[in-house]
Amino acid sequence: MLQETENKLIQRRIEKLEELRKDGIDPYFNGFSPDSFAQDLHNKYDKNVKEGLEEKNIPAKVAGRIMAYRSFGKAGFMKLKDFTGYIQIYAEKNSLSEEDFKLYKKLDVGDIIGVEGVLFKTKTDELTIKAKKITILTKSLRPLPEKWHGLKDKELRYRQRYLDLIVNDETKETMLKRAFIINSIREFMIKNRFIEVETPMLHKLVTGAAARPFKTYLNALDMELYLRIAPELYLKRLIVGGLDRVFEINRNFRNEGMDLKHNPEFTMMEFYIAYKDYTFLMDFTEELFDFILEKIGVEDNKIEFNGKEIDFSRPWKRLDFYEGLKKIGNVDDDILNNKSKALKYALELEKKVNDNMSHEKILAEIFDALVEPNLINPTFVVGYPVAISPLAKRNRKNPNITDRFELFVSGMEVANAFSELNDPFDQKERFLKQLEERKKGDEEASMFDGDYIKALEYGLPPTAGEGVGIDRLVMLLTKNPSIRDVILFPLMRDKDE
Repeated sequence: MLQETENKLIQRRIEKLEELRKDGIDPYFNGFSPDSFAQDLHNKYDKNVKEGLEEKNIPAKVAGRIMAYRSFGKAGFMKLKDFTGYIQIYAEKNSLSEEDFKLYKKLDVGDIIGVEGVLFKTKTDELTIKAKKITILTKSLRPLPEKWHGLKDKELRYRQRYLDLIVNDETKETMLKRAFIINSIREFMIKNRFIEVETPMLHKLVTGAAARPFKTYLNALDMELYLRIAPELYLKRLIVGGLDRVFEINRNFRNEGMDLKHNPEFTMMEFYIAYKDYTFLMDFTEELFDFILEKIGVEDNKIEFNGKEIDFSRPWKRLDFYEGLKKIGNVDDDILNNKSKALKYALELEKKVNDNMSHEKILAEIFDALVEPNLINPTFVVGYPVAISPLAKRNRKNPNITDRFELFVSGMEVANAFSELNDPFDQKERFLKQLEERKKGDEEASMFDGDYIKALEYGLPPTAGEGVGIDRLVMLLTKNPSIRDVILFPLMRDKDE
């Protein structure tokens, strides 16, 4: 029934389009250029001009989509929306030419029009443009959902993001805030003398993280390639080359599960700085967050997310990996010291583990299940074992762990950082161990990158590096619990599947 009604409305709009063409009006006209934006007009005239605005005869030329239409015979109001906001339009027969008033009567909610007129305020003190000329720029053939009062179906909102942006202002605000957050990050990095770079998306090898890749094929070179899971090794090659401070904000691709925190393609910032270590990065990360929070107007460094208050006040908590397992996860020493017991326990927690995995990787899965959900305020987890940190530098006091941290906020990993391994012999040995893991069936283990070893042999200065998940950061700062709400076009299963 709903589909039948929509089809009738579409057909009526098509008929109106044909009527316009018969009247010599182009329903897809390109040649109207507005000189004002809705929000700018409100900022200038809402408070500054109380009365007598119409007598000033101030012209305004705007363009946008009709979001509301009320006609009273010889006059009526429209609510016009451009990318900055809304402005009311008043159309009356006496102020328009006969052709333009006839056009006005044929307009529908959703049509995109251009309006030229003068400003005035209604009896309710609403800033309005009295139309002198109306130009149709695009005839909308499909009616907006629920007469634009809201698009509630989440799945439809993700599939038809263009429609979501039209009718849900909160979606537009989220995406604008995302852009502002990313710009703030860039500003902070450039202010600290980092150089923004771009590295390849197509990789010959799977390196830089523990993840399952997407495969593709380059016909021109008869070569199998992978969409990158991380830009890490390319960025560190740049440090070898003498670009001591580099960062990249771009996409990574991981052929893994999808949930509230994971999307197969996601945005990260990775940055590397020579002559620093991971302890420096903790302070630097706190400074970065301070900068962003101030930019977006967060007071007292506190936000709410998923019904809980998160306090970003410095300094943030430091938590040792093994201490977290014991004190927060209540994991017994025999599980920490015995692989078979750890495997049994992880299986009881319904984690996807197997006997081919290292003891440390199994413990990481237990940490994921029992510790991470309890890390609400920003927490740096340190002391990760070498076996699950193939690119991180060993700790000088304890060679079984690395100089690495992961930052957790509201139970989510938001950043991963470490002092970079720059010993080519150690790195080669760890790559070989990763190859052994791959042979045992671990699809997330790194491949052997001989050219990267060669680069290390030329000399990588002491370096610290970090990756920050942009999507998760935006989730936190826009109070969106799902990653799909902060990505313009999240991947969706086909409807007929």
